[in-house]
Order: sequence, then structure tokens, then C-alpha cells
Amino acid sequence: MELSLSSWSRSRHQLAFTYSFDDLFFSTTYWYEEVDFYELEERYSSEFMQKLYFHIAAFDINKIVSLQPKTLSWGPFCRFSTPEFTDLWQTILRNVWAQWRYENDVPDYCGPNFEVSSHSVAPALETIESGEVDILAFCGGGKDSLVAMKLLERGGGGGFDSLAYSSTCYGRSRVQHELLGSLLDHGSPQHRRLLWVFDDFLDSPVLHLGKKGIPKTLTAAETPSSVFAAIPFALQYGYRYLQLGHERSADTGQVIWDKTGENVNHQWGKSLYAEELINNYIQRNLAGNLCYYSILKPIYDVLIFNLLRRDLGAVIDTHSCNEKKPWCHRCPKCAYVWLNYMAWLPTEIVNDVFEGVNLFDIEENQNTYLQLIGATSQLPFECIGQAEESQLAFELCRLKGISGKAMDMYVGLDLQIDTRTILDKYTEVDQPSKHFPSQVWEQIFPQFLAASSEAKDYLFGKTR
Repeated sequence: MELSLSSWSRSRHQLAFTYSFDDLFFSTTYWYEEVDFYELEERYSSEFMQKLYFHIAAFDINKIVSLQPKTLSWGPFCRFSTPEFTDLWQTILRNVWAQWRYENDVPDYCGPNFEVSSHSVAPALETIESGEVDILAFCGGGKDSLVAMKLLERGGGGGFDSLAYSSTCYGRSRVQHELLGSLLDHGSPQHRRLLWVFDDFLDSPVLHLGKKGIPKTLTAAETPSSVFAAIPFALQYGYRYLQLGHERSADTGQVIWDKTGENVNHQWGKSLYAEELINNYIQRNLAGNLCYYSILKPIYDVLIFNLLRRDLGAVIDTHSCNEKKPWCHRCPKCAYVWLNYMAWLPTEIVNDVFEGVNLFDIEENQNTYLQLIGATSQLPFECIGQAEESQLAFELCRLKGISGKAMDMYVGLDLQIDTRTILDKYTEVDQPSKHFPSQVWEQIFPQFLAASSEAKDYLFGKTR
């Protein structure tokens, strides 16, 4: 039951890693447009770049921990497995894999054992040389990406570049990049950086054809993995900030596990705690003046959905489904987004996005909607808001006259929703994290306050 990082290679625009789990083999290949690894090795040294390659591989290989290995070998990169790296990797594993441990009922599994190196490694860069643009803004294609992009544009504090990446676990890369490009067409990044990730583990039949005793679900630490994978762009172009679009509810889990007392959080990798942990590590071990932050972390989804009303023409090109892009209509993410789009946006816009399908009437969504409003023991394991946010959205849909089977269920529960109290809570604007660039905060804080006021006016207009 040993997991190994068997080999690696790089060419001018590609990184490739192979992994073994006993007699099974897997690989991941990263293709970077407009990143020149040969040039970066000349500029920053081969040893420093190998240390970076190790981190990219290390936060990719941890997905194979889903097969419950007992030991792990870092192979050609073992010298980079320092005590500080070990603390970071194991902390991320423990928290991101809480959902996996919960689903597979293995509360005591702490991950594989591996050797911790005592060798000295290449020091962190004191600074990344400043480039033309400070901010590289991730674009995943959903409503968060659209709102984040527009906040920067309306702030008027300088330009930004975008990063769009595809992964084979989400389908054909060409289709993904076309969808991402369509959303970016509504914005104005100065440059569009592209990354392709080809992964034959998450897209494999290992759960069906692998060894006996293999767990029933797979997990990957996508956010930590994507942050480390983006660092080559920062080195190539001098970005000081990697911007993501994680909102405040990502800090809260979906269920308290009675066996361990843990707050099991599907979105832990997007949490403020994870953000600070990874930032501190990057600045001490890789690049002292590079950090990542979430521009949406101070606000909840209620304000994000309200901010969408400023860009209704672009909403048609949002997509958030992880099952079948752009929308499958039958997963918790689709059910949640459709519910809130219907609550906060014009009905005709939502019908255009979802092809006129009423997700309240789809049988597969009925239990999902019960979960979303907190009527069952846990929320769905998805990137969604809190139960009160869904309750508020249901109430707004009811006031708008949106009908369907799930609406009949909601009305029948007679939850006695205090919409004004919920709205007061979820329109609050939190303070930014210490890694949040002050110049960006000055630009977007007034926009958050305006969205808070608009959300209250919208609700109170419906309830008068």
C-alpha cells in the first residue's frame, strides 16, 4: 500500500509527473501557455525551480491518498520534504480529506507516513521582480468569477490579467476553455493566461476496477493545488497577487461529525484559515512578496448574487456545474445557483441560462432542496452558501410566484422565515484579511456597501 512519486519531467511549456500506487500507475500533465521553464531555470536556478515543481506535484499527488496508502515516497524530490512542508501538507490533508473520511467512515486515518528530510534546500526568493500587472485573477467561469472581475474593473485602480485552467475531470479541455473565454469576453483582462491539466486519476475507473477494499469516493485539494500550479505564471510575469473568488460561507462546514466532533467542510481549501496557512508558507519558502487572496471573502453569496444584477448581459455565459458543463440541472451546485438566480435576478435571464428548465420540478433535486434549507442532518457537500441563505432565496422565489414541486415542499414546511434578520446577517461586510491588497480594498469596499443597500431595498420592495 505504498504511494510513490515515480518520475517527473519538464519541457519548455510542460510539467509531467507519474505516480504509482502498488502496481497501479497514474500521471498528471500541466501545459502552460506563455511560460518558459527553460528561461525560468536560468533566471531563478534549476534547484529553486525543482523545489517549485515538487510543490506542484505534492499537492497533486495527495488526491491519490483517496486510495488510503500506508506510506508515501517523494522519489526524486525527497530532499524538499522539510518539516515545515510536512506540517502544511498534513494539515491540508487532514482538513480537506475530512469529507472523504466521513464518507468512507475512516475517522482515524491520518494519511500516509513519509520521510522528512533534514537536508538544506533552495532558499525562498526575497522578491519576484515586478511586472506590468500586479494581479493574476483566476476565472473559473461561475458567478463568483464574473463578480470578481467586474469589481476590479469598476474599482479603476489598475489592470489585471486572468488565469483560466481546464482539467480533464471536468470534460474536454477545448469545451472548458471556450466556456471560460465566453465569460472573459465580458471583461477586460489585459492578458489571458491559460493552463491545461490532464489527469488520468480522477477521470479513471479506479473505484470500480482497482483493488479490493478501495474506498468508495475520491477527493482532491483543488484550491491548494491550483495556487501552487499558478506560481510559474507569477515568476514569468511578475505578479504579486493571485486573486481567487471564494466567499465567506466557504469558512463554514456542512455537518458536524459525531464520531470526531469535526466541522466537515467541503470547501475547507477555500477557507480563510487555509488561505493564511498557504500564504505564510509561500512567503517563507518560495517567494517573499507573493500572496493569494479572495476578493469576495468579506461577503456572502447574498451580496454576490445582488452584484450580478449590474451585469445581467454577462450572466448568460456563467457556468458552475462540476458534473456536465455548463449545467446538468440535477446536481446540488445547479440546484443552488438556479434557486438564487431565480430569487435575485430577472426570471427571463435565468430561463435563458438554464434553457427554461424549472429545477424545482426535477425529481433528483427534491432531497437536495431539503438539504439546502437545512431540513436534513447536513448540507450538500458542494460549494454553496449556508442554509439561511437558501431559506431566504426560497422566500424570495415564493414572493415572486415561482412555482414547482420543491416550492410546494418549502411552503408545506412552514418554516416561519424571518427574512429581515437573515438579510441583516448576510449583507454584512467583513474586514479584509491581512493578505488583501489595501489598494484593492479601497476600490471595492464602497461597491460592497452599495450592494448591501441594494439587497435590502430589493427584499423590502418584495415584502411591502
